[in-house]
Amino acid sequence: MFIRQLNYLVALSREKHFGRAAVACHVSQPALSNAIRSIESELGIAIVNRGHRFEGFTDDGERVLSWARRVLKDCEGLRQAAHSPLESPSGTLRMGIIPSSVPLAPRLTQDCLRRHPHIRHELRTTSATDILHLLGHFDLDVGLTYLDDERLRDFSTVPVFTERYVLAASSPAAFEGARSISWSDVARLPLCLFGPGMLCRQGIDQAFAKTGYEVAARVESDSMTSLCAHVHGAGLYSVLPHSVLCLPILAMPLATIPIVPEMRRTVGLVVPARPHYGRVLQAALDSFAKVDLQRYVDSLHNEDGIRSVAALDRG
Repeated sequence: MFIRQLNYLVALSREKHFGRAAVACHVSQPALSNAIRSIESELGIAIVNRGHRFEGFTDDGERVLSWARRVLKDCEGLRQAAHSPLESPSGTLRMGIIPSSVPLAPRLTQDCLRRHPHIRHELRTTSATDILHLLGHFDLDVGLTYLDDERLRDFSTVPVFTERYVLAASSPAAFEGARSISWSDVARLPLCLFGPGMLCRQGIDQAFAKTGYEVAARVESDSMTSLCAHVHGAGLYSVLPHSVLCLPILAMPLATIPIVPEMRRTVGLVVPARPHYGRVLQAALDSFAKVDLQRYVDSLHNEDGIRSVAALDRG
């Protein structure tokens, strides 16, 4: 069994089509099909359900596929170790980030880029569910997501910061001098919110439900920037993590006020639970651990004060 055969198998799982998988691997379709049949013959099991077209993997095939992904990940780590000195790791770090934490990603990557100039960063903004799926399939190296997720049992986690949720408006004048606002009062406002399939939104809906309200948002989006743009340009309000104040959204003003009772959620790094990691991932994790994101995000929003994005540059 050869590494290239395992690559063919993983490509087929990704493309779900023999022809497309062959193109992705730069081989002919018969060559790819024969390579997979060779694995089946060697192991004495059926890996692929075949009809007139690809019909998925057998149960045995799913187990072989999981094994193949782990082997290929270990091979990638071996190549990193062979091609770069210990003190200067070289390679690509693939990171998945939930939309609500996008404003903080540069704080992590800039420190890692400074310490390790030969590491490239590929960032993907996606849902918490997709992050765990991609980590499980070794299509991501690390995720930045919520840690209050029961699906994290098979992953290793490192808390990074705790976010607080605030009401965002286009101007402090919208708060009429108040220093905080209740969830029941927020529920009466025209809102734009994260989409219902996102963990961020599920936590927000739970907070509203505790006050007896079920909110129907006027606008829903999976983009922090889009929500902020609607707050500024459409006269809507939004419930956002307080880290939004470090997002440079063009020159749009944005004011926030605390919502009571306060809702907090811990965000952290998530990686597959393994006895050891490749040099690139380990170097990145070590670098991320040196960044104090909690202190930074807490400096953006006082416990009793209204803050505005437009005022940040002035301190």
